[in-house]
Amino acid sequence: MKKFSELFIKYKEIIMYLIMGFATTFISWVSYSIFTFVFSAFSDDTNVLLSSIVSWTIAVIFAYFTNKIWVFESYSWKPSFVIAEFGKFISARIFTGIIEVFGTPLLVKLGVNGTIFGIKGMVSKVTISVVVIVLNYVLSKLVIFKKEVEN
Repeated sequence: MKKFSELFIKYKEIIMYLIMGFATTFISWVSYSIFTFVFSAFSDDTNVLLSSIVSWTIAVIFAYFTNKIWVFESYSWKPSFVIAEFGKFISARIFTGIIEVFGTPLLVKLGVNGTIFGIKGMVSKVTISVVVIVLNYVLSKLVIFKKEVEN
């Protein structure tokens, strides 16, 4: 048990990032499911688009607070600080979101169109997802929630 505790302490930030990432994904999927019902009066394309936008927004807000509090332990709640931090977080997520949206089709076009579970292009989707997860972590650690070094 001591060994487990030592490993958790050593890798706490990464472990918490992964846990909160799974929670964020769950929030995204649940909210997407709810909003496909809420927007059911619209055409299928509009329903999917609106549900995707709303679920992404909810997930990003959830991710900001969980990353701020439990992953990177950024405890300042001064309004100007939070606004700047949240702005950087949203900007980074939009940037990686663009990579996700356009990266998967690009990899498929380049021939990385392997099938997983019968879904064409899933190898590209998984590859881009890993890239996005790593980029989100690096941007969060080095830019958004960067710890100030004391002299």
